[in-house]
Amino acid sequence: MRRSEFDRAVRDEFGMQAGPLIADLVLSDLNGRTAAQALDAGIPPREVWLALCVETDVPLERRYGVGRLEPRRG
Repeated sequence: MRRSEFDRAVRDEFGMQAGPLIADLVLSDLNGRTAAQALDAGIPPREVWLALCVETDVPLERRYGVGRLEPRRG
């Protein structure tokens, strides 16, 4: 997942709340960092996206991001 894909997935999933969510929500799976802090620290966008999904209870069928219903293979 590229950063642009992360941004689109977050925007499409959370709408107007996307910006504050990325900036303010502490993600326990990322050692207490916010999504913005994790991305700035070099954590891959896919890992940040999945941690955000876990923290906010996004259903499994929507965790692969916009435009993709299943993970890439191989």
